[in-house]
Amino acid sequence: MTDDTYSRRELPGVVRAGANGGAAPALDPRRWAALVVILVAGVMDLLDVTIVNVAAPSILRDLDATYAQFEWVVSGYVLGFAALLITGGRLGDIFGRKRMFFLLGVAGFTVASALCGLAVNPGMLIGARFFEGAMAGLMVPQILAVIHVTFPPQERGKVFGVWGGVLGSASVAGVILGGVLVQWNLAGWGWRPIFLVNIPVGLAALAAAWLVVPESRSPAALRPDLVGMVLAITGVLMLVYPLTEGRSLGWPAWTFALMGGSVVVLAVFVGYERRRTRTVGSPLVVLSLFRARSFSAGMAVWAIFFIASGAFFLVWTLYMQVGLGWTPLHAGLTAVSFAVGAAAGAGLSVQVFTPRFGRAALMAGALINAAGFAGYAWLSSHYGPGIHSWQMLVPLAVAGFGFGLVAAALVDLILTGVPVRDAGSGSGVLSTTQQVGMALGYALVGVIFFGLLASGSGHGVTAVTPGLRSELTAAAFPAPSQAAIITGFRACVHDRSAATDPTKVPASCQAGSVASALPAVQQRELQALLARAGLLANAHNFARTFSATMWYAAGALVAVFLGLFALPRRVRAQDTGTGLPAADPVPLQ
Repeated sequence: MTDDTYSRRELPGVVRAGANGGAAPALDPRRWAALVVILVAGVMDLLDVTIVNVAAPSILRDLDATYAQFEWVVSGYVLGFAALLITGGRLGDIFGRKRMFFLLGVAGFTVASALCGLAVNPGMLIGARFFEGAMAGLMVPQILAVIHVTFPPQERGKVFGVWGGVLGSASVAGVILGGVLVQWNLAGWGWRPIFLVNIPVGLAALAAAWLVVPESRSPAALRPDLVGMVLAITGVLMLVYPLTEGRSLGWPAWTFALMGGSVVVLAVFVGYERRRTRTVGSPLVVLSLFRARSFSAGMAVWAIFFIASGAFFLVWTLYMQVGLGWTPLHAGLTAVSFAVGAAAGAGLSVQVFTPRFGRAALMAGALINAAGFAGYAWLSSHYGPGIHSWQMLVPLAVAGFGFGLVAAALVDLILTGVPVRDAGSGSGVLSTTQQVGMALGYALVGVIFFGLLASGSGHGVTAVTPGLRSELTAAAFPAPSQAAIITGFRACVHDRSAATDPTKVPASCQAGSVASALPAVQQRELQALLARAGLLANAHNFARTFSATMWYAAGALVAVFLGLFALPRRVRAQDTGTGLPAADPVPLQ
């Protein structure tokens, strides 16, 4: 079947809303194989969001990079990704989703991954990461669009359940895979295999896609909206860049000016899209989609949900690896319980709970996720640095289960009323909302977490001071010297906690007058004592700060629970018993 055929009518397996009588189109027998292929490619993106954090020390050392350059390795991907999500989704509607997803998105992502793995300096790695993120921005919106146009309404719930499980699992799998690859140091390549592993996976996905993924595009004669693309990319970058870089830069005034300017640019974008819809048609974003309550309210709830999730994923990794001092592999294996819970919650949500209880299933999921976070907060505060992986398993599984209950069914709900012709546009807006929500979550939790970490650093020092004083006494340090040493130790811990660059040693942590007056043997002994005490104080401080931050994340999930009241009670096509979308109808242009 040719591309032109698909452009003239809807894909096999798509039930036309409002069609009465007549046989439904034949289902494409390749649709389940196609699902596997597009999910594998989607996992590549999800892994690359988190996997690079695991390799930070190795990258810094091997490329002789500064910490600021490494931050750009992380944020370059985010910026490239966020910039092209809306545009990538609509280009799939116009030029073909298979063409945009695989022939351009996956192929480009694979090439970019090779460039990342072969980078010889920080500048090359940063550029390759931005390119990799941009290719992901073309690739990712097509996933939900292909699902939407390939599977009939009665099967979409099951498919979104699978997707929701993959979303939760792959988000933590990057920590596991990154830890394994870095620890194994394959062929002495250090961090490079975390990117090079995408090459065989990408090539296999390209070959499989050529055989099993059908081409699809909008049945309407759409044209590229170049002005809309420029405005959308500019507005999103003006918003996401300061959110991503603001904390490390100290939140200068221009970051707030840039965010304020993004609101103006996005307002101009909306006005332009309205005008284009009336005069020319074929807008980048189909604004009429927002007339459906399931779409508009669902997008708002989706953003809040990922503000909470983004906050959690950031501080969780820091807590286990920087605070508790666990290896990436140890932290990754601990994360498995969240992934298992998310997969189970997603599957049960769309197959069992949502068809039976409708909106109430999503509301229960938000509260379950919040309860998991609250339980985790209590455990980290109660056990402090002495917490073990097995003690985390239950709250992580509970949080993951709630995450899966919400994520899978909410995507199903948001996209239910989107016409096939605008599947890419709807998916692009959804993916952009998710990315902006996560960026906002990172920024907010950065202010909260690192602010509490600095202001509460005295708590960790107070907790370790009795033990430190005993060790100093046993090492024959006189009482007057002990007081000066502990005062300097307190200042050092505070300055380290407040630092935006953890690779730099604050001046307060340099050898003071007391240490410099000691014999060389005692200087080394004192340095070892303070290093051990510093790690323990840092662990106390991180446990306390992580606990407080998790309560904020739980509060955001309560906001998700309240926001779900704005959604329709029956949230899936199957809920109506008619096989037609239960959400408010979306008028065609």
